[in-house]
Amino acid sequence: MLTAAGSMAAMPIVRAATPPGAAGPLKGLAPADDFMLEPGITYLQTGSTGATPRTVMEAAVEAWKDIESSPTFKTYGEYEDRMDEVRAKAALFIGAGKTDEIVLTKCTTEGLNSVAQSLRLAPGDRVLTTDQEHPGGRCCWDYLVRTQGIGLDVVAIPPGEDDARAILTRFEQAVGPRTKALMFSHVLTSSGLRMPVAELAALARSRGCLSIVDGAQAVGGIDVNVRQLACDVYATSGHKWLLGPKGTGFLYIRESAGPRVDLIVRQDGPRAYSGSVGVGNMPGIIGLGRAFDYLSSIGIRKIEAHNLALRNRLHEMIRAVPQAHVVSAGPGPLATPLLTYRLPDHIASERVMTTLREKHNIIVKVVPKNWMNGHRISSHLFNDESDLENLTKALKAELG
Repeated sequence: MLTAAGSMAAMPIVRAATPPGAAGPLKGLAPADDFMLEPGITYLQTGSTGATPRTVMEAAVEAWKDIESSPTFKTYGEYEDRMDEVRAKAALFIGAGKTDEIVLTKCTTEGLNSVAQSLRLAPGDRVLTTDQEHPGGRCCWDYLVRTQGIGLDVVAIPPGEDDARAILTRFEQAVGPRTKALMFSHVLTSSGLRMPVAELAALARSRGCLSIVDGAQAVGGIDVNVRQLACDVYATSGHKWLLGPKGTGFLYIRESAGPRVDLIVRQDGPRAYSGSVGVGNMPGIIGLGRAFDYLSSIGIRKIEAHNLALRNRLHEMIRAVPQAHVVSAGPGPLATPLLTYRLPDHIASERVMTTLREKHNIIVKVVPKNWMNGHRISSHLFNDESDLENLTKALKAELG
């Protein structure tokens, strides 16, 4: 069995170019020409889809060309091993103990769907989640409610929540004798709140439950160490904060949780290619490996510090924008690179979003109305303070 460290030793990280003028915390961490964003765009939507670096796209394209030079030989030989090397990189990136704890997927949703379908739940068993989950993390449980007769319990996390202890208490009170799993996001897609994952995972263990984490808004944007979090399952996507190819992702299943999370794709072994997996998106997976290289060459802690500095600066700047009210937590342990602000009900958030895009070339996310009338901002390593200034200036012009 390959360990993460052992696999990675044979695959050196490709270093990204040192960004010019990166001394200040509110400057971008990478040269602008590393990315292919259209000139003049202010892209603040990494939380939906990240901007893939040029080197990542080139790695995927070159892999595809190489595969097509001898399709059978390359597919059922060299690229089987190369994909397992990407699994090793994923394991190292999130602090997993072993490569065999990593399963490649096409996105967070696919990973969570696979987990939900693998659990041996009986009618009347229950899963505990929150009212702030992305549909990609919620639908699999609704499916089990419909098809297997399980129960779904939901903990409310109101917009503006900034009390981790209160959230943990609600979970403690909601766990029942037939609760089999706690499922929650590491970072809430609605408000960017950083959830108390380690504490919730400890609660799950103490009650004999699995802890299943949606990490779509975390990996690549903040430092994630699954061994420190001590969760059983952690799913994420390659196309958001990891800046990888669209249609890539991975799933972590802690070794001790393997017997309870018995995925079909691991029936023939844990490798990236097997009889139970089949042929996957090989070029995309190679590109994902290069994305790990790209982020690692900068350093995830440096990236997190940069992202939080931008986010905290925006938290301050939005207060000067008329009719925009920040609902995300203030600077501190619950903050993440995602920031959400609410607009008054008489102002359509969709209309403002369209105006920002068409008039100012600024890309933001409309928060689904079931949560609030507002926008979500997600800035990453290629953003700088001028992007925040562009946004706040445009908002003042449109809302003032």
